[in-house]
Amino acid sequence: MDTDIELSEARCHMSSFRFFCTLSFVLCFLLFFAGCEDTYTESPLQEQIDTLTIQQKQLESQIELFKAENEQLQKQIHTLSGLPEQLKGENIYSIQNVEIGRYTGFFDKDKDGTKEKLIVYIEPIDEQGDVIKAAAEVEVELWDLSKTDGNALLAKWPVVKPDELKNLWFASLVKVNYRLTFDITDKVTSFDEPLTVKVTFTDYLSGKVFKKQKVINP
Repeated sequence: MDTDIELSEARCHMSSFRFFCTLSFVLCFLLFFAGCEDTYTESPLQEQIDTLTIQQKQLESQIELFKAENEQLQKQIHTLSGLPEQLKGENIYSIQNVEIGRYTGFFDKDKDGTKEKLIVYIEPIDEQGDVIKAAAEVEVELWDLSKTDGNALLAKWPVVKPDELKNLWFASLVKVNYRLTFDITDKVTSFDEPLTVKVTFTDYLSGKVFKKQKVINP
């Protein structure tokens, strides 16, 4: 009889132990699942916060840069506004004329007997008679004025802008000027007749437009 009671109590304790283990397992699973859920929900949010923080710092840096540039422009405006009228605008420097250099012509660069390059020398001249490096754009055309059938224009090249023109400044022992080189391989088939170079020079500071032409004899 006592043995049966002990067995019954043992089974009871075993059942309680199993229930406790099961409950503990369920609680642990729920806690683990909740932790994983928090991880998956909080991690993207934190990444977004970090990204926005970086973007905010970048915007703040750009704002500071814009402020510095604006202050510099304001200083320049203030300085220019204080200059006497005779020093403003085109009077800072004044181009009075533009000449096409005497050495402008056709050249055989590779010495094969065929002239394949047109080199144009341009001289912006100020009121003192000096050639100066002026910011401008240049358009060059090549004409055969002996033709009357509408084919007189042999070539017209894209406008040379100031940022490109400034790199074409050429200084020799006796002369300074702009030197522009153009390919004429497929544009000129005969050099038996005089050809004419036409140049349009637009000064960016004063707005003046100079139109010049030069005859190149064979």
